[in-house]
Amino acid sequence: MRVIGLDLGSKTVGIAISDALGMLARPVKTIRFDENDYEAALDLVLNEINENKPETIVLGLPKHMNGDIGQRGEISLMFKDMLSEVVNMPVVMWDERLTTKSAEKMLISVDMRRNKRKKVIDQAAAVNILQGYLDSKRNK
Repeated sequence: MRVIGLDLGSKTVGIAISDALGMLARPVKTIRFDENDYEAALDLVLNEINENKPETIVLGLPKHMNGDIGQRGEISLMFKDMLSEVVNMPVVMWDERLTTKSAEKMLISVDMRRNKRKKVIDQAAAVNILQGYLDSKRNK
């Protein structure tokens, strides 16, 4: 069961994919698009979906620490609706609080330079989102 994970930003989407057994997430790439051009982001994400052929999509849902959904969360929910209209598979929202912070700490711990971290932070956050989802499925 292959699952794809997405970390949507205002100019980038970090993409991760699971192994065929749906146990481990690995980074794929970061795609860039013009700021707030979510139609272009959708087209680029669909290319990755067509290439990787997942059965499920996991999209990060940014929430405030108190659990409220702000503007970024609303944009992610809108993107979920856009995806759901054009794919024939579940699109699952996953709480992404602290995933980018966690990814950054991990990249710093392996002594990655700042300019390199900026290039892969979205992929690392997508891995954290996807791995959290995969782990929750395995623990049920």
